[in-house]
Amino acid sequence: MAPASFHHTTNTVCVMDASGRLGSSLVERLLQRGYTVHAAVQNHGDVQSFNGLSCDNKKLKIFHSDPFDYHSIIGALRGCSGLFYTFEPPQDQPIYDELMAEVEVRAAHNVLEAVCTNGHNRQGGIHILRRPPLFGEMTVNQSVSDLDERHWSDINFCRKFKLWHALSKTLAEKAAWALAMDRGVNMVCVNAGLLKSPDLSITHPYLKGAAEMYEDGVFVTVDLNFLLDAHICVFEDISTYGRYLCFNHVINRPEDAIKLAQMLTPDASSPPQSYEQDMKIIQQRISNKKLNKLMVDFKSESQ
Repeated sequence: MAPASFHHTTNTVCVMDASGRLGSSLVERLLQRGYTVHAAVQNHGDVQSFNGLSCDNKKLKIFHSDPFDYHSIIGALRGCSGLFYTFEPPQDQPIYDELMAEVEVRAAHNVLEAVCTNGHNRQGGIHILRRPPLFGEMTVNQSVSDLDERHWSDINFCRKFKLWHALSKTLAEKAAWALAMDRGVNMVCVNAGLLKSPDLSITHPYLKGAAEMYEDGVFVTVDLNFLLDAHICVFEDISTYGRYLCFNHVINRPEDAIKLAQMLTPDASSPPQSYEQDMKIIQQRISNKKLNKLMVDFKSESQ
């Protein structure tokens, strides 16, 4: 039997951090599907993200929650049957560097610890940890034809080439899995490709190593609607488990790479391409079959 503070039968979920583009969009999509949503934001000014919601916001409750403030996390989680978690760097440390890995690991640990000690059931409840894009800087084993959710970024490789974004995501997820398995929390991770958005720029930390990802056939992107659908599908399907790679476009042709480059740097001129380069297609070496199979019958609110 679930403790009193855990309501597995409720239609209430928590989104943390809900202030970013992914988080705020996920809040809106969940409201559209009839959920009551606890939107946990880090800063008081972040509530402006919900002023233009296209749906009834009577079921929206906003909490000011800091992933480094254990008690504020507890408050946002109270009464929820699930958690969608994504890490947003603190405003006073927005750049991914060597120290960010420690920051993100500590945040993930705090959130999972709050889930565990807030009376969340170890048997009946599903608690989902959500993260920003991962798997961009995998160490590619050329003997493996398809990389999927069973593969991880190599920590030593990330440190050697100063891929701090990949290092932070990998260490944070590993820490979360260790705690979740130790405490019996049902956790699922959706590891997304590069999220395409109007404000995407060349400075995005995911793009460090993009040329190598392209050549290795593992450079992938995801549209916001597809990513939102994946999150909700994974949450609502009781058969889900483990990790899911999420993307709906592979950058493996010269025209794809040029189109993305023009979006990232619109003022830059396109480099000349030879006929051989125009015809060259990089073999795709990354697979999201596990997620695609799950989403076959999913009915999206965006349609």
